[in-house]
Amino acid sequence: MRGIALALAAALATAVAVAVVVRGSSPGTANASSHREAPLISQDPSADNTDLYAFRSPDKPDTVTIVSNWIPGEDPGAGPNWYTFSPSARYDLYVDRNGDGKPDVTWQFRFKAGTPTAFLGGTQQEYTVTKVAGGKTTVVGRGLATPPDNIGPRSTPNYHDLAVKGVHSLTDGTTVFAGQRDDAFFGDIGAAFDLVAIRHGTGATGGGKDFFAGYAVHAIALQVPVAMLDNSSHVIGIWAATDRPSAQVAKGKPGLVQVSRLGNPLVNELLIPTELKDKWNATTPDKDKQFEQYYSTPILAALLNKLYPQFGPFQEKDRADIVSVLGTGLKSPNLNYTGPTFADELRLNLSIAPTAAVGKGNRLGVLGGDLAGYPNGRRLEDDVIDISERAVGGALIGHSLPLGDGVDANDVPLQSSFPYEPDPFSGFDNTKGQLQPANG
Repeated sequence: MRGIALALAAALATAVAVAVVVRGSSPGTANASSHREAPLISQDPSADNTDLYAFRSPDKPDTVTIVSNWIPGEDPGAGPNWYTFSPSARYDLYVDRNGDGKPDVTWQFRFKAGTPTAFLGGTQQEYTVTKVAGGKTTVVGRGLATPPDNIGPRSTPNYHDLAVKGVHSLTDGTTVFAGQRDDAFFGDIGAAFDLVAIRHGTGATGGGKDFFAGYAVHAIALQVPVAMLDNSSHVIGIWAATDRPSAQVAKGKPGLVQVSRLGNPLVNELLIPTELKDKWNATTPDKDKQFEQYYSTPILAALLNKLYPQFGPFQEKDRADIVSVLGTGLKSPNLNYTGPTFADELRLNLSIAPTAAVGKGNRLGVLGGDLAGYPNGRRLEDDVIDISERAVGGALIGHSLPLGDGVDANDVPLQSSFPYEPDPFSGFDNTKGQLQPANG
């Protein structure tokens, strides 16, 4: 994930754009978590974390919703071997309740190979959910089914009904959904990759093109009772990760190795040097102190000074604002401070009431005066690109700039109920294609 925050991207088209420049020096060693931002992870999309969201559920305020997406840029028409979760990967959602950068509650997801449900390969996957908490490991869901991908009205008729059947209750009192969803992340990525280009004005008044419009992802969503996660400070930290089988064998058994992780949005792309991206991906948040220097002296700020001097100067050193927003949470004002341990987590203050309805929050989150938005958790409507640009530009240290990428919302409305991300477009609709004129 999502006002204050992310560190990097203060020019115009943002964070993701700068990643192109930053990683260009050594593409063979890059690896990270987000939308195809590094060569190695781009070759393993089913393990690639793209976005993480965490927020109090507007329609069920006594619960917290966590949504984590994988597999970037799913074209709904890309069959007949449809997108699926990887049967060899383990997908993880972590919650830190005491601010030490270590998980206190973990949900692990393992998927079986898909079972055909339609001609030419529409598939459903069976999966198991395991919970680890208080030193105890418990299977809380077994034999659960994902809906198939949205192929079209003949193969997957009444798709929304199929998706609703993919919502399951777990034995620990949580609710889960796993399957294909519309990608709720929005941004003018095409312009961003063209050396942080901007299509209209400063990007703060629209005029951009949503690169992810019409594309899907695979999502895992959990709706968890607040009481299960709350603590004396009411602030928790959340991150997602993917593990793959390790080539090394310990005590006769192959283990798992972390290949991707994601807490705050855009951190690995924009802050971590190319030669350390693999290491960052394999590191757990409690060991993130070794990367703090790249938050306090962001290479992006220096790049922005060169690309957009008319919007500067951008402070390149001693960025305590970025360190606190992304590494510890905000202590002053006390928004979502988890303690002195520096760790990349999406921090959420459970005592702050949610927005009245999904999609109705101020898209600029805390920067827009809405304390229920990013960087206090991340909602689906939070415009993390615009927020990040303004934060790195210095919004928290007296340098306020109305920057943006010109894309202010998702291309289709969000759902009003769990799992909140919209149904994916169907392959038959083929929003990326052009209808040819009929002859005769």
